[in-house]
Amino acid sequence: MNRKEFIGNSIKAGFLPVMLGGFSVKTFADSPLVAFLNKAGNEDRVLVLIQLNGGNDGLNTVIPLDQYSKLYTARQNIIIAESKVLSITGTTATGLHPALAEMRNLYNNGKVGIIQSVGYPNPDFSHFRSTDIWLTASDSDKYVDTGWMGRYLDTKFPGFPSGYPNATYPDPPAIQIGAMVSPSFQGNAASLGMSITDPTSFYQFVSGTVDPAPATPAGHELTFLRLVAQQTEQYSGSIKTAATAATNLSTLYPATGTNTLADQLKIVARLIAGGLKTRVYMVSLGGFDNHSAQVVSGATDTGTHATLLQKISVAVNAFQNDLELLNIDNRVLGMTFSEFGRRIKSNDSLGTDHGAAAPLFIFGKKVNGGLYGPNPTIPTGASGGDNIPMGYDFRAIYATLLKDWFEVSDTDLSGIMLKQFTTLPFVNSGTTGIQSAFGNGMGTLDNYPNPASTHTTIRFTSNGAHVKIKLFDNTGKEIMELVDGTYSSGTHELLINTESFKNGMYYYQLQNGNFQKTRTLVINR
Repeated sequence: MNRKEFIGNSIKAGFLPVMLGGFSVKTFADSPLVAFLNKAGNEDRVLVLIQLNGGNDGLNTVIPLDQYSKLYTARQNIIIAESKVLSITGTTATGLHPALAEMRNLYNNGKVGIIQSVGYPNPDFSHFRSTDIWLTASDSDKYVDTGWMGRYLDTKFPGFPSGYPNATYPDPPAIQIGAMVSPSFQGNAASLGMSITDPTSFYQFVSGTVDPAPATPAGHELTFLRLVAQQTEQYSGSIKTAATAATNLSTLYPATGTNTLADQLKIVARLIAGGLKTRVYMVSLGGFDNHSAQVVSGATDTGTHATLLQKISVAVNAFQNDLELLNIDNRVLGMTFSEFGRRIKSNDSLGTDHGAAAPLFIFGKKVNGGLYGPNPTIPTGASGGDNIPMGYDFRAIYATLLKDWFEVSDTDLSGIMLKQFTTLPFVNSGTTGIQSAFGNGMGTLDNYPNPASTHTTIRFTSNGAHVKIKLFDNTGKEIMELVDGTYSSGTHELLINTESFKNGMYYYQLQNGNFQKTRTLVINR
């Protein structure tokens, strides 16, 4: 077999990694995502997912000022000085890390929503497993082979990938800036999306250059492989056309190489503006696993975590500015997420250990900005095992994105998400402005006596919709489901026998239609 036959057969068989200008591209185009996102009601809409790898410390990102004294006791060696916390419009109870100045301005202009205490029941504290749970949208005790977006597309386009890509759908369905394609883009029959390894190689590809190879026989072979791969890669033409059709207009991007997240988002803005019909982009920023040296001793608003948060703030702000200047900001919605948060109590190494729930940001022109959910409850005298309880299941965020942004039908939604989840009103339907803390204005949710010994009564208000009440321990583990049914509008009471409960703090959560609230239950004998 000669060189050309070897290369051609290998590429057809998928044995060789595809190189675009010295830049590895893994194509998984055979996925129903492209068909769905082009056939959905709003086919020009784009979703940008920002993965924060390592587990972001939510309590030093979005700071519960109404419980600052308790938080100070729990993490005195890393807490942000109260005087340095950035205030936000509409509340004095919550503030932002001082490194998030640009994000604060976007929030105050109604372009950022903060969703409090996002997690899932029975959290897993392994990076690998928890990341897998977030990307597949599975229960923590279930293993799923498909991603949360891929499943939807399988239901809409059975038999896919036959016939794709084609003249109607010439563009990659999803793009990830990074070495590997996210499992969230995995369908039942095939993987999807393509991976752009790094920004430098992207610009080499657009300009038609390749990485230099040594002047040896092997080097010439490598160069030849790269050139053939460029010519045969299914989506290279449409990507290059889009990249050359648009130029970034914002001057707010930092110098190339100084902020990797900004570098990635700059590419995304350019491809969207250039007319690429890709609907989902994944970018990432690592370094959040801060078990030690999270802050600088004596200057807690500086250090590793502050640097990371500033990169997010600067990058998102530049990206939003670019979208606006390119006149495409009404088409793009973005979301940050991390595999878990950190513990309430800091450790002795100026760091924090793996935790449960944490806030996430939704951003864009079409976001109903504001706070969603109350501040997390900080216990008095928090121990090393105490976690932020889940306020919102992350899958409710996904369900909202699918239903309200990509217009997935109610009939399909529960199957795609593997079960039913309530949605939140963070997608803008035409009005703008800062939203009040979501769910804070609903009726009663409390219990008495509290602390309890042998029993307690939970009193709650129903709006007539389906009611669920679940009980969690201080680590986030679901103890039991107390209520699952329909209650008439009004206030109801539920007597709970607590004789078998160990002393300590528990959390109970009410879900009533679109409303959710979490309260604390203390057992003390």
